[in-house]
Amino acid sequence: LARADAPRETLLLVDSGGQYVDGTTDATRTMHFGNATAAERRAYTAVLKGHVALDVAVFPEDTAGFVLDAFARKPLWALGYDYAHGTGHGVGAALNVHEGPISVSPRFSNQEVLKRGMVISNEPGYYEADAFGVRIENLLSIEPASDHNVPNGKKFLKFEALTLIPIDAGCVDVSMLDAAERAWIDGYHAEVRAQLAPLLSGERDAAALAWMMEMTAPLREA
Repeated sequence: LARADAPRETLLLVDSGGQYVDGTTDATRTMHFGNATAAERRAYTAVLKGHVALDVAVFPEDTAGFVLDAFARKPLWALGYDYAHGTGHGVGAALNVHEGPISVSPRFSNQEVLKRGMVISNEPGYYEADAFGVRIENLLSIEPASDHNVPNGKKFLKFEALTLIPIDAGCVDVSMLDAAERAWIDGYHAEVRAQLAPLLSGERDAAALAWMMEMTAPLREA
């Protein structure tokens, strides 16, 4: 889809991925090539807040995925929004893009615990029939949270983002974000720049580099 052919009157949601020798990818971004409406920005920002909330979660070892599902839904529930799919699924290494047995979803029957080294998606969303849809999806690796040392020796885990794709700040209502959320978005975009800019150094990459730099600029104040 060329930029000139992209719809300008509504949001465009792209869920993409592929199978590679060194792994499997699954990523979703929602963009607007015109001007997002207030309703679209409100929904988009609620989804983004849910995405950030799960990304920064720190949780004890032996935690089942369903325990974390409400972290991502809370900002949407506060507005009367919800989505009818799970928040995250396991991802195989060059295997199934939806790889069990782990998940982050309201399915309380799935008691499988999240373990170090697993990869899981983070993809809250919101969909309004005959209007628009929003989803923001990154893949996350589960890593030890070494900065959480408690007297009884309990170990904790955290997430680290594997996906490095800009988030469309033009769809964000910055007034809905708190300071920590704004810092997360700017920090994520700084990491996208740091990792991708060296890979876009060729003459043919000038347009892609310019687009990436524009899309990862720090958030403007509301």
